[in-house]
Amino acid sequence: MEIVHRDAQQITGISIRTTNLAEMNPATAKIGALYQRFDQQVPVDYKNGARVFGVYFNYASDHQGEFSVLAGVDKIDPQHEKNLETITLPAATYMVFEAKGEIPQIVIETWQKIWSHFSDPSVEHKRAYTTDFEHYKSQNEAAIYIALKS
Repeated sequence: MEIVHRDAQQITGISIRTTNLAEMNPATAKIGALYQRFDQQVPVDYKNGARVFGVYFNYASDHQGEFSVLAGVDKIDPQHEKNLETITLPAATYMVFEAKGEIPQIVIETWQKIWSHFSDPSVEHKRAYTTDFEHYKSQNEAAIYIALKS
């Protein structure tokens, strides 16, 4: 884990509202279906450097409350932006958790590490619950950025 400061960045895609409890039950989970819809509806130009992001935002409270998830891309042809949502990842300080292996399993396992890390009351840095995101670097590599309180 490292701590980095990132500048603001725009991500364009489609979003849903959910909870971690809903995501634990296959009958109520929405994130998997969100990515399937994203894959069908949003062209990603990987050859020209576009990358996929999963953005977690509009937290109602903490990891137990509702939040929004946007499956999106950092570079998109303007002709494909119609009917898509654009949000801005705010400039902030983040703790980065790297993950390598088979997606989505490594992402699920990394989120479990994140929840475990931040559930320890003695950790130096606390989650801000503002905007967190997954940056999919390749087909088998991702980094999860967790916004930290100032």
